[in-house]
Amino acid sequence: MKKGLAIAVSLAILGLAPSVASSSPTDEVENAAIRQAALDYIEGWFEGNAERMDRALHPQLAKRLLEVVSQTGQERFTHLTKDQMVEFTKRGGGSRVPADKRAIKVTILDTTKTMAVVRTDCSQFIDYLTLAKGADGQWKIVNVLWENIR
Repeated sequence: MKKGLAIAVSLAILGLAPSVASSSPTDEVENAAIRQAALDYIEGWFEGNAERMDRALHPQLAKRLLEVVSQTGQERFTHLTKDQMVEFTKRGGGSRVPADKRAIKVTILDTTKTMAVVRTDCSQFIDYLTLAKGADGQWKIVNVLWENIR
C-alpha cells in the first residue's frame, strides 16, 4: 500500500500522472469566449468601440462604484446601465488614453457551466465582472463592480 502511494506521489511530482484539473477542449473554448467578452468590454472602452461594448454587455447590466468622498467621508454610489455604457463608449470612452499606456490585463478567476468571474486591470480601473451564459450560448457581463485607481 505504501509503495503504491509512493509511486503515485513520485509520478505526480514528475508530472507524469494524469492531472485531475486538466482542462478539456470544451473548457478552453468556454474560457476563450469568457475572455473575449471581457476584452470586448475593456478594449472596447479604450477604443471607443460601442459595437464591442454592446456585444459584451447583458441588457440588464448593473455596473456599480462605491466611493468614500475624502473631503466629507460620505459614500457616493454610482450605478450605470448597458445603455449608458454603450453611449459613453460611443462618445469616445477611454480613447484619449494612448494604447501603450492602457496596461490591460484580463484574469479569469472562476467559472461554472453558466457563470464566470473575471478581473480586468488597466491604467485607470480595476473591474470585477460577473458573466452569465445565456440561452443563446453567449457569455455576457451582467454585473461590474469597479474601482478607480488613477
